[in-house]
Amino acid sequence: MPAGRGTPIVDSLGIDGAWVFTPRLHRDDRGSFHEWFQGADLAEQLGYRFRLSQANCSVSHRGVIRGIHFTQVPPGQAKYVVCMSGAIVDVVVDVRIGSPTYGRWEQVQLDDETGRAVFISEGLGHGFMALTDDATVAYLCSTPYAPGIEHGVNPLDPAIGIRWPNADEVILSPKDAAAPTLEEAEQAGRLPTYAAAMAYVAQLSDITGRSAS
Repeated sequence: MPAGRGTPIVDSLGIDGAWVFTPRLHRDDRGSFHEWFQGADLAEQLGYRFRLSQANCSVSHRGVIRGIHFTQVPPGQAKYVVCMSGAIVDVVVDVRIGSPTYGRWEQVQLDDETGRAVFISEGLGHGFMALTDDATVAYLCSTPYAPGIEHGVNPLDPAIGIRWPNADEVILSPKDAAAPTLEEAEQAGRLPTYAAAMAYVAQLSDITGRSAS
């Protein structure tokens, strides 16, 4: 690695499978530079290599909430999320039945000043709220979009109790507005289980470990 770049600071979000990566920013009179994704650093944290299958980009007006979304496990969909322009509040919700932190949520601000990124493991719910107009978010995804196994819970579910900023300015898609509560999703059998998510992650670790040897 060239001199002066350094590795990111990694912090747990308090939910198994969710981390914040804060890069080392290097500024000069031209602007700034940072590495917003480093596969080796992520693999060291996860214990397996992140398998990139799809890259998405969304642009949102101030007040837009996207989520809370998750994918059936297996295969699930892990995400590495960064805000390229503007600012968002990024939220991770543990929707895995049987998890010690089931129903818990954590949030972190992602913006173009800090370059922070969030990693969300398979089985976790994810959403965000745009704090600025034209908030541009990039997602690296471990599996491609598969509508038949994509699910969601309502981001305004009072039982989850996410404290969204500027709650009076919320803009939702019709699909997210009509999403079930966490309890309704559980009763309908749509939620992943903690055991299935952990088993799948263990399988990934075994597969990528063998392929790297």
